[in-house]
Amino acid sequence: MLFKRSLGFVAAAAVSLSAHAWQPSGTVECLAPADPGGGWDFTCRSAGNVLQDLSLVPGSVQTVNMAGAGGGVAFAHTVSKRADDDQLLVAASTATTTRLAQGQFPGMNADMVTWVGALGADYGIIAVGKDSPYQSLTDLMDAVKANPKSVKFAGGSARGGWDHLKVLIAAKAAGADKLPAIPYLSYNNGGEAMTQVVGGQVDAFTGDISEATGFMESGDLRVLAVLANERLPGKFHNIPTAKEQGIDAVGPNWRGFYMPKGADPEAKAYWKDAINTLYASDEWKQVMTSNGLIPFHPAASEFESFVKNQVNDIEQLSRDIGLLK
Repeated sequence: MLFKRSLGFVAAAAVSLSAHAWQPSGTVECLAPADPGGGWDFTCRSAGNVLQDLSLVPGSVQTVNMAGAGGGVAFAHTVSKRADDDQLLVAASTATTTRLAQGQFPGMNADMVTWVGALGADYGIIAVGKDSPYQSLTDLMDAVKANPKSVKFAGGSARGGWDHLKVLIAAKAAGADKLPAIPYLSYNNGGEAMTQVVGGQVDAFTGDISEATGFMESGDLRVLAVLANERLPGKFHNIPTAKEQGIDAVGPNWRGFYMPKGADPEAKAYWKDAINTLYASDEWKQVMTSNGLIPFHPAASEFESFVKNQVNDIEQLSRDIGLLK
């Protein structure tokens, strides 16, 4: 019953927030470590709107996009230049832990920030343009198995990042070999990667369901599979899983926040409680339903250990498929 929340919980959380000695003032900044249009941008803007709607911030939440190095520029900025900023939240996800696991943020590790909380999970997808000859994930992976260089994939993470790993996980599950030979093109965000696929420059997109909603609804993108154990609810129910197609590949991507390690302890406590309140709200439940997020919200006391365990797990996965020595 981890994900069930009652009105009593929300009321108690509101009382807890008002009891904090520290309160945010003025504008709160949410740093999205990519250009507009991707998952981190979605996290900042969606959560920022609900924080405002619930009066958990006195003013506005300003989303600031800081692309570069698969999130590394924003991570380094937080650690080195905003180390004690009480009013800074930074969007994070499995893509963040993947980069940390692979040592892609030189000289930095998960201990250098405070992990605030998660607001749901976003399942991975593999999709193609509306005119693509590939009608199923099986078709696509058969082509990859026949010639690993014949299908080009585009994603919003760097090579070796979470979007890239999802392709390799699916290809490995489908029985493909020579995984490092599969072409993967890295873009600054999922929106840019999808534009390349929709325009016919690249064969397939690897990303998350929330990133693809607009292109799906316009009919420009066909999702071949969602990398989930079972079909997603609501408007995404018609998308088949990879498992249904005989490919045992699952790729959940949690979405949440970290903040500066040196922030005031009261500020850290406030934001952890605020994220609890946001997650329990009807407003956020609607955001989750509309964007295909599934419930995922470890207790604040458990989230940091979850992140560190995931870093360790992805490091091992990266070694298993030859991305790390």
